[in-house]
Amino acid sequence: MFFYVAKVLWFLLQPSTLIALLIGYGSILIWTGWARWGRRFVSAGAVLLLIAGLSPLGNALILPLENRFPRADLDKPPPPIGFVLLGGAEDRLVGKARGAPSLNEAGDRVLEAAMLANRFPEAKIAFSGGDAGVLYTSDSEAEGVAALFTQLGIPRERLILEAAARDTYENAALLKQELDKRGEIGPGKRWLLITSAYHMPRAIGAFRKAGFEVEPWRVDYRTRGRADLKRPFDKVSEGLRRVDVASREWVGLLAYWLTGRTDALFPAPAPG
Repeated sequence: MFFYVAKVLWFLLQPSTLIALLIGYGSILIWTGWARWGRRFVSAGAVLLLIAGLSPLGNALILPLENRFPRADLDKPPPPIGFVLLGGAEDRLVGKARGAPSLNEAGDRVLEAAMLANRFPEAKIAFSGGDAGVLYTSDSEAEGVAALFTQLGIPRERLILEAAARDTYENAALLKQELDKRGEIGPGKRWLLITSAYHMPRAIGAFRKAGFEVEPWRVDYRTRGRADLKRPFDKVSEGLRRVDVASREWVGLLAYWLTGRTDALFPAPAPG
């Protein structure tokens, strides 16, 4: 139930939708006896569209998320026993239809996992990702990623697949169950969590809540760092999307905290 409620609420609450509804509703009111309010709504929507689409607002919102967790120290013993890879890097609907991998802008997750697997040839890759579609459904993302990894030369026996999770908390809880069954979790067994840098705080919080200690390995950066706090966007669509992505994470952190799916409102790196 949480999954479907979250999908519907976020569709209605994301900044791009709110701005569109504001302009659309105002445009309707202009042709009624509420024309003055209609003009106000349209004007407010237009101003918000320009601010969200062209200003560095999206970068300012996403930068604290990206910088929250540093990468784990891979030179510190023992070497990692495996890498946890979260879904969301492949458009499975397109990939299945075309019969070819269809990585999206989060595709760095898959590439980074493959590179780390080559660096640590004894480590496993534990992937978690089912079908998160609502209006359009496909098979699980695990199937597509498994085929991609084997084509990249990673033996199938090194892959541990969890194909039912539809959100971050389910990733953590279901993957922990699967690895517990295999005896892959315990003292001295290091697991690195590979996900987008902006998504790392919520992911770490969910894994901690599930009782699965992982170390962060952030990828898929959307900013260069503080320099982008002064960089405007040259396309309204890109700036608006950046605001949507960042806002989704902040709202997700709050929702996870209120529903007990994370260990903290804004998870922080472990001391030391």
